[in-house]
Amino acid sequence: MTVTPQPRVLVLRALGLGDLLAGVPALRALRRAFPGHELVLAAPAELAPLAAATGAVDRLLPAAAPGRAVPRALDWTGPPPDIAVDLHGNGPPSHRLLQRLRPRTLLAFAHPETPEIDGPTWRAEEHERARWCRLLAFYGIDADPTDLRLSRPPGAGSAPGAVVLHPGAGAPSRCWPVERYATVAHALRRQGVRVVVTGGADEDELVARLAARAGLPVADLFAGGLPFDDLCALVAGARAVVSGDTGIAHLAVALGTPSVTLFGPVPPSRWGPPPHPRHRALWHPGPDGDPHGHHPDPSLLRIHPADVLQALAEQDVCPGELVPAPRSAFRQPAQQPERGEQGRRPDAGEGPDRGRLGGDDPGGHQAGREE
Repeated sequence: MTVTPQPRVLVLRALGLGDLLAGVPALRALRRAFPGHELVLAAPAELAPLAAATGAVDRLLPAAAPGRAVPRALDWTGPPPDIAVDLHGNGPPSHRLLQRLRPRTLLAFAHPETPEIDGPTWRAEEHERARWCRLLAFYGIDADPTDLRLSRPPGAGSAPGAVVLHPGAGAPSRCWPVERYATVAHALRRQGVRVVVTGGADEDELVARLAARAGLPVADLFAGGLPFDDLCALVAGARAVVSGDTGIAHLAVALGTPSVTLFGPVPPSRWGPPPHPRHRALWHPGPDGDPHGHHPDPSLLRIHPADVLQALAEQDVCPGELVPAPRSAFRQPAQQPERGEQGRRPDAGEGPDRGRLGGDDPGGHQAGREE
């Protein structure tokens, strides 16, 4: 008796933590559209716990490349995928990688170098979550970009009620100065708020500098890149998360933890949180900078500690009367929750440096775009 193999959907998103979180709405849409298929996600091996937490992925196929490049090959075995979906970029390298597996159907954005793909047009200014949902909608698959939430882990985490400061990011251009984080830490601690610091696998020196300036004890430092489950528990139990535009900011949104995210050089219109009172995006509008630059972006430097403290006061994280008058950072206005924030599903999730689950490259800052 011949057994017919289960059809498979292969999704390429071989990027980082924030990238995968931004792709969760699209992954869940594919899960709903193909309930009888095995859904295989090609992504860094370190993201397997997050892939499982989305409730959409059956199996992770380890795939990664230096920087934000397209992997040279995929360790795919067995029959070709029934459907391949390019959630990695706009091609052509990611298109050709998937085409080599000979899928029956390939869903991807159009590119002049791969004219055989009849996909939608890439829009550089589009928000990352909406981008991939629009790709699927072009092919008749309904996707909700607000289907972001992850289930909160049980337990209180390692620092319940603390404010988490995360000074790192995938590039110096997105790192707010350590001295300013230390000013925020001092102000919060004077008000009796516990402050802890997280860092990625190669950010120990950054965490140590912030700790020294803020006078933080060793017990309040979480350097070295926490395992995903531990990072989830820490963020879920936190009073708030303050960071640049990086993976932990997306995780805070996915878990429903109040967040203050400092944007620059990429605006929140492309990578910011959904409009909700619990999330504040601080941003000084201006010309685009280099998201992978070697120095802090000027737009990021126009955000001051008073702006951050004011945003935290608006979320009742610290007493407003003790916060100095802020400079004029634009704050994403609090609006009514989008559909996903109203609880499409209690286990639904949102959300970048490859595998560095404590501090990473925010997923797409030009993510997805292949030169």
